[in-house]
Amino acid sequence: MADTQLTTALAAAKAEGRAALIGYLPAGFPTVDGGIAAINALIEGGCDVVEVGLPHSDPVLDGAVIQTADDIALRGGVKIKDVLRTVAEVAAAHPATPVLVMTYWNPVDRYGVARFAADLAAAGGAGCILPDLPVEESAEWRKAAEEHGLDTVFVVAPSSKDARLAEVTAAGSGFVYAAAVMGVTGTRSAVGNLAEDLVARTRAATPLPVCVGLGVSNAEQAAEVAAFADGVIVGSAFVKRLLEAADPEAGLTAVRELAADLAAGVRRR
Repeated sequence: MADTQLTTALAAAKAEGRAALIGYLPAGFPTVDGGIAAINALIEGGCDVVEVGLPHSDPVLDGAVIQTADDIALRGGVKIKDVLRTVAEVAAAHPATPVLVMTYWNPVDRYGVARFAADLAAAGGAGCILPDLPVEESAEWRKAAEEHGLDTVFVVAPSSKDARLAEVTAAGSGFVYAAAVMGVTGTRSAVGNLAEDLVARTRAATPLPVCVGLGVSNAEQAAEVAAFADGVIVGSAFVKRLLEAADPEAGLTAVRELAADLAAGVRRR
């Protein structure tokens, strides 16, 4: 695939001598409109790329914080059309910022693979992160994604053997999502020491940028990960700020401030 909006954004950060900052929030949380405003606030605060989560009733890889947000969104009646509307409004407001959808495979399969790829591209989406889709079963999706200029990001973990890393990275595009720790998502007091080794092993398998997620929650941790990764992915820490906010406006201020803090972190030498 030729250069995409996602690869261009990551290359721009690299040209500045720094890692990219990638922020995640689920669509429909705290409401559909509130979620759109919050994701816009991530970009205003300094995120280079954003991930829009597609809320799922059984988010097996997500910790309690994101599960809570997903539950709020689902109880609010969020549907795939709301996720696509979120992508469209954020992409329209920030045309230079890649907007990815992070989703489990089941909702895409039920919606229709070709239809989802077409609708995501029409909304201005840059691609998908598919944490539970095995690369062996991904051909239909990858074909549809490529037809619409969408990147497909796969996830690797510290448990991934070198041969597996080669298989997964050969199938993906945009970047490789390296899960820094074993287990589910969530903020942690320290970034797992497995992350640096995983990045080195992944880089040996692919020329794709390697971005690290699961656990980063402050500027110090962002700087630590930025020293060895091409991108720093932050999700639970943003969700937590929204959950703890006294009101919607305070929530937007909190996520904007956290994004600015993390953006400063990835720029530390």
